[in-house]
Amino acid sequence: MKRHQTVAALLVASAFFLAGCQHPTPSEQAKPPGVKTLGAIERLAPELDRLIPPGTEIDVLAEGFDWSEGPVWIKADSCLLFSDVPKNVVYQWREGKGVKEFLKPSGYTGSTPRGGEPGSNGLTEDSAGRLVLCEHGDRRVARLEKNGQKTTLADRYQGKRLNSPNDLVFKSNGDLYFTDPPYGLEGNVKDPRKELPFQGVYRLRPHGDLTLLTDGLTFPNGIAFSPDEKTLYVAVSDPNRPVIMAYDVKLDGILANGRVFFDAKPLAAPNRKGLPDGLKVDQSGHLFATGPGGVLVLSPSGKHLGTLATGQATANCAWGNDGSVLYITADMYLCRVKTKTKGRLP
Repeated sequence: MKRHQTVAALLVASAFFLAGCQHPTPSEQAKPPGVKTLGAIERLAPELDRLIPPGTEIDVLAEGFDWSEGPVWIKADSCLLFSDVPKNVVYQWREGKGVKEFLKPSGYTGSTPRGGEPGSNGLTEDSAGRLVLCEHGDRRVARLEKNGQKTTLADRYQGKRLNSPNDLVFKSNGDLYFTDPPYGLEGNVKDPRKELPFQGVYRLRPHGDLTLLTDGLTFPNGIAFSPDEKTLYVAVSDPNRPVIMAYDVKLDGILANGRVFFDAKPLAAPNRKGLPDGLKVDQSGHLFATGPGGVLVLSPSGKHLGTLATGQATANCAWGNDGSVLYITADMYLCRVKTKTKGRLP
């Protein structure tokens, strides 16, 4: 869930510079649903109509963020939380009330000023209703306790600091799976503070045992389970090999039989910003995966059914409300699409 892949960053930055635009503040731009829409829905196969009704639009809920990321629906509070990674903030959006700051700092608590992407990225909720964050700047996975304090869940592998945990998902048995690319390091893969020679996918057991599942991906990013939890999907945000990987999940939770589930390289084009980033799975096993052009809708067999084409470099998505609403973080925007399908809430 990288903020802007190198090429996308240059394109977006150039566009804003040439247009003389300034991002408005989030508080100024909270929009009630239906007032503003973004992009369009591209339909490539009739199966998409069973998931996204014809005529559906991408509603803009708020805008003015630097790089919105990591949405998660908080059922107990009927609200959405999401990260603005460069701003080091978690925001809260609530129907009829718009956006407000929820947590700052969200991912970097150091005293030395720094640039890059210091804030939280992926967010989820544990079985006790506590927020769990991938924190770029502090290079850890942390849990926000009910008293407002944070508990470090993982920050080192074999004594070496993690790169910058990026996205995460709980298995129903309480195991936490997460990715650890270098996007939160100011120097990326060449940052002198990088201690691990690889980018990993990990499993964290409830008792604290941390297992490296694979070190063979260049830029592991979004992560999600199939409905039966027998398959783990991992997005790879590599401009040279932009793919979504699938792994068999063995009975002991270890991964096997890694293979390319979907190759996004043929979709890459100057007018289709983004790379494989965040992803979620609906109850029937369809993937809603960000990639070139927006959110790609893929069948359980990997067929590309259509795209929620935001026109923006799109970071992530999450199911919310009763599971039939897909919230989308797309560059400076927070959006949503109402669907006929449903996905599991955290």
